[in-house]
Amino acid sequence: DRGGTFTDIYAKCPGQSGKSRVMKLLSVDPSNYPDAPREGIRRILEEELGVPMPADDPVDTSHIDYIRMGTTVATNALLERKGERMALVITQGFRDLLHIGNQSRPKIFDLQIKVPDVLYEDIVELYKWTKLDENKLRKNLDALLKKGIKSLAVVLMHSYTCADHEVRVGEIAMEMGFTQVSLSSKVMSMVKLVPRGFTGELENFKNIFSCVDAYLTPSIQKYLAGFQSGFDENLKNIKLLFMQSDGGLTPVDRFNGSRAMLSGPAGGVVGYAMTSHNDQPVIGFDMGGTSTDVSRYNGQYEHVFESTSAGVTIQAPQLDINTVAAGGGSMLFFRSGMFVVGPQSAGAHPGPTCYRKGGPLTVTDANLCLGRLLPEYFPKIFGTSENLALDESATRTAFEALTVDVNEFMSSANKSHEPLSVEQVAMGFIRVANESMCRPIRALTQAKGHDTSRHVLSCFGGAGGQHACAIARSLGMTKVFIHKYSGILSAYGMALADVVHEAQESAACHFKQENISWLDSRVAHLSNQCLQELKSQGFSEKRIELEVYLNLRYDRTDCALMCSPVAAKSGNFSKYGDFLTTFTNRYHSEFGFTIPGRTVIVDDIRVRGVGKSGVSVHKNEPTSDGKNQAKSVQPEAFGWQTKSSTTIQCYFEDGFQDTSVYLFENLSPGHKIVGSAIIIDKNSTILVEPDCIADVTTDGTPCESITIGGGKVNQVGTELDSIQLSIFSHRFMSIAEQMGRILQRTAISTNIKERLDFSCALFGPDGGLVSNAPHIPVHLGAMQEAVQYQMRELGDQIKEGDCILSNHPLAGGSHLPDLTVITPVFTPEHETPIFFLANRGHHADIGGTTPGSMPPHSTSIKQEGAVFKSFKLVRNGEFQEKGEISLKPKFVISKISTSKIQNYFFSIQGIHLVNELVETYGLNVVQAYMAHIQSNAEVAVRNLLRDVNDPKSPHVVSLNAQDYMDDGSMIKLRIDIDAEKGSAIFDFSGTSPMVLNNLNAPKAITLSAIIYCLRCMVGYDVPLNQGCLTPVNIRIPKWSILDPEETAAVVGGNVLTSQRIVDVIMKAFKTCAASQGCMNNITFGDDEVGYYETVAGGAGAGPTWHGRSGIHTHMTNTRITDPEILERRYPVILEKFQLNPGTGGGGEYSGGDGVIRQMLFRKDLVLSVLTERRVFAPYGLDGGQPGKTGNNLLLRHNGPTINLGGKNSVEVHPGDVFRLLTPGGGGFGSPTPSTGEPPTKQRKVKDDQTFVERGSVFEYTQQQEAH
Repeated sequence: DRGGTFTDIYAKCPGQSGKSRVMKLLSVDPSNYPDAPREGIRRILEEELGVPMPADDPVDTSHIDYIRMGTTVATNALLERKGERMALVITQGFRDLLHIGNQSRPKIFDLQIKVPDVLYEDIVELYKWTKLDENKLRKNLDALLKKGIKSLAVVLMHSYTCADHEVRVGEIAMEMGFTQVSLSSKVMSMVKLVPRGFTGELENFKNIFSCVDAYLTPSIQKYLAGFQSGFDENLKNIKLLFMQSDGGLTPVDRFNGSRAMLSGPAGGVVGYAMTSHNDQPVIGFDMGGTSTDVSRYNGQYEHVFESTSAGVTIQAPQLDINTVAAGGGSMLFFRSGMFVVGPQSAGAHPGPTCYRKGGPLTVTDANLCLGRLLPEYFPKIFGTSENLALDESATRTAFEALTVDVNEFMSSANKSHEPLSVEQVAMGFIRVANESMCRPIRALTQAKGHDTSRHVLSCFGGAGGQHACAIARSLGMTKVFIHKYSGILSAYGMALADVVHEAQESAACHFKQENISWLDSRVAHLSNQCLQELKSQGFSEKRIELEVYLNLRYDRTDCALMCSPVAAKSGNFSKYGDFLTTFTNRYHSEFGFTIPGRTVIVDDIRVRGVGKSGVSVHKNEPTSDGKNQAKSVQPEAFGWQTKSSTTIQCYFEDGFQDTSVYLFENLSPGHKIVGSAIIIDKNSTILVEPDCIADVTTDGTPCESITIGGGKVNQVGTELDSIQLSIFSHRFMSIAEQMGRILQRTAISTNIKERLDFSCALFGPDGGLVSNAPHIPVHLGAMQEAVQYQMRELGDQIKEGDCILSNHPLAGGSHLPDLTVITPVFTPEHETPIFFLANRGHHADIGGTTPGSMPPHSTSIKQEGAVFKSFKLVRNGEFQEKGEISLKPKFVISKISTSKIQNYFFSIQGIHLVNELVETYGLNVVQAYMAHIQSNAEVAVRNLLRDVNDPKSPHVVSLNAQDYMDDGSMIKLRIDIDAEKGSAIFDFSGTSPMVLNNLNAPKAITLSAIIYCLRCMVGYDVPLNQGCLTPVNIRIPKWSILDPEETAAVVGGNVLTSQRIVDVIMKAFKTCAASQGCMNNITFGDDEVGYYETVAGGAGAGPTWHGRSGIHTHMTNTRITDPEILERRYPVILEKFQLNPGTGGGGEYSGGDGVIRQMLFRKDLVLSVLTERRVFAPYGLDGGQPGKTGNNLLLRHNGPTINLGGKNSVEVHPGDVFRLLTPGGGGFGSPTPSTGEPPTKQRKVKDDQTFVERGSVFEYTQQQEAH
């Protein structure tokens, strides 16, 4: 396993003893060897055979049976953007599609939007409907060759089902001399142009790769050529296999970029799956230096088929490995009274403080400070001469300085605060790191309805053993399993893995009886492909297993499940088994319901051929009789000749404890080790905490099975403790996240289940927001207003068993389609609610005058849909299905589908999550820390406001700004900041009165915009809750456009005016130039079909950055529908979706460009547009130029072109074309002659040494924040 820092090697030697060898080398050590894997093989052969093998000679391969390998070469090349020069051939009108992607930004609070740039450097466009113009194509390709570009990716619309043009382009390119050619249709033949364009696999003929492969495979081939050249005859007759991201091995000549992204981590999953799984499901916990990988196994590998890595969407089977949370090198911070771990990492250079390179404090330093790492057993590779041990004194000195800062802050907040010791501070960071790692494990298991506590924690990686006991206890687990090869488990897993070949094609048919025979024939065709491929690799038919899958989903949904068949009982089933039963059972298990009577769609057919390796877990090891406890290491082993004790002092939550130390090599199966203890392995350190017992297993392989005891529960008081503050912050957020998972699993609504357009939140007894997940900007402050309105309106009428439905702007609503359900939490001892839970979700249609409940010309809220102020959806535990609410006019609940509303009721399960916390800590403590969390957010905002200081006015600073809506309505703001107190007055006096259109914004929208802006300007993670607004006094004139009367229309206020409020706040603080300032709301439909989208534009530039082009900004982050999905499901043809060059404002730093989106209609429909920035341009700052305004044009078929204006609704007919031009972002700073174009190529992903997130938990978070 060639990793980024170390190369791990596992060798199996022949003979009756079956001896195993393990070795770990630095992956890059040019002064000693050119290639680490080759050097490790050479050393082992030399030592085992007793035959000299000079390092400079090719290695003799006569004694090698096979080599199996995983490598990070592809991953590193992608992260660092060091792949091959390449060009893209794409359908005309979509030249910038892979730049735009799904149009959402990765981090919603980052004003400087960092998105890794595309892999290609030149583009050739092909018109999609006409015959291929081969002469023109050859001319364009020849121009690329003259530029030195010999790698090509071909991505054409709908090639997943009709690949003729792609195949011909590939043939011509190969004829002309391109060395790497990529065809997206050879990926997996799956619908979705964007991910298919990024991905690929080796297929019909050599050198056919896709976009990622065209970029990465040359890097892999260069490395492989160098590796093979170190052996005689370049390993010609040796089976050289590489681990793929899906957990299967493949021959070296079939190993390529898109299948290599998880090459190393996949080996670890196979390793623990083969060694840890028995009768309980297993969570894999791989804690390394920079990050932690989390995965799950329960008898079958869990795959994902579309994932994002390093800014690239990859459509290929990968093990669901979630890179999350903290690693050993994660940096430690104390911010605004809170302990923070990561996500920044010290990396290998400079590394932790103890590495003697002047690095920051990290989790590794905290473990060293607590006595949990023993420098004597760490390699002495530090210092200028690389011969010194870890520097304990430097770590302690740094922690002493940090402890002073912590105690000074705590004393200022609480005069009676008892100072913390250095060890208490270090222990605090360990506890926070552990809690941060527990959150994604809970998310991974509960996302699919699994109970986290019923799993075994399989721990591996260099740093995991120090944290495993604490994490398992926090998650309610009772067992931790640590394999003897845990330090090199990825390499060991490769020894146990099977060879895999997959074949897949698109089906796009109904799962009906008349299609079964056709499906069976296609399965047979793909099965034969896999069979012949594995036979060609030397596998007999007896050693080949074929796994058949259908990718199934309900019609009109996007949740597809890859399903294998169960044995068919009787009836008309596929000859391969019963797929439908698997689908319905899995759907019910994961989502809580099925949809009887709904047609099931077969999207794809997949066959996975497995060539069984026949390698089993090695079990010939000496054993202990199991009667006696293992002996601890004698003092002389440490060089402590004067010490008489066989123990060391190690710090735990109760203080220092005597801790025995053991060498793993001296342990045998049957040994029992009672905590506290430390077990030293060559590659890792294992901490057995107090009240835990480690058993060396007796199944023939010496591994630790640690039984986790309950541990001593320390009493937590109500007074502020910074360590507990950080832990409670994670626990409160975890509750909100788990509520969201429950809601998503049980929802029927597509908006909730698939678009994840909802928020779940926890509120204190005063209705103040405590935690909110996810951070959808427009929901940040609004939900608190909704809860507190019900408290004022209903008072003591709020009873246990009630659920209150609300969406009215006066009651804290944003716009009518966003329905909020509020649940009070009671205890028998309290007559008033102790907490509140709430969730807000978007419904596709809630009535109104147009489909989608977004009428562009509404002048009254009555025209926008059904309105609810305080409706008890559930009363005394009974669902009010037939209830009505009387308004003017009357609306009946059935108008908005009681079946959808009822799913909100399931979030009441959040009550149990809160009660668990109360049972652990006590109600008074939990409520006290709710207040402390809010105070912490207040401190962060006050610190921000203190930093805004005019030297001429040291105490009070006044900021002013104003901007206009396209109808001329002005939003005016004066901010008076008291820098000494860290407080501010946001005064919107002078803002225009409410308008007779729908641009009126409920007061809650302004609160959300202010919280969003403050969080962006703080610049780091802070709890987003009621405390953010405590230092802020907000003054909004009554009956203005920002606080309209009860009957005012508001649908445009939520999606348009909210953006202008942000523009005005950012302008006042001079933070950045205006972004596009619009969500570009587009809807079309009729009685049978309805579609809604928001469209990206340009981002504003800042004082040190260029604005991103073609991206969503500020109060929205909605993903856009893939072009192929759009055309397949709706009666339109997307003719163009690309950047609009020159629409970003110029300046020292340029604003981002808007986009052109053009679609042709294929039937009579109603088109509605609700947009802004068509009159007033997005402003520039400090001399920067404004961005260009947008435009909405309708091109009548054989008729005139019509400017629709910013807001309109119009009938369209077949052949009509709608052309949308979105605004650009403003520039920053005066342009100078030297000002060039913004840098757009080859941006690295890891500029700031944070870990690169991946996996289903990350994808879920990204999708949920994409609104």
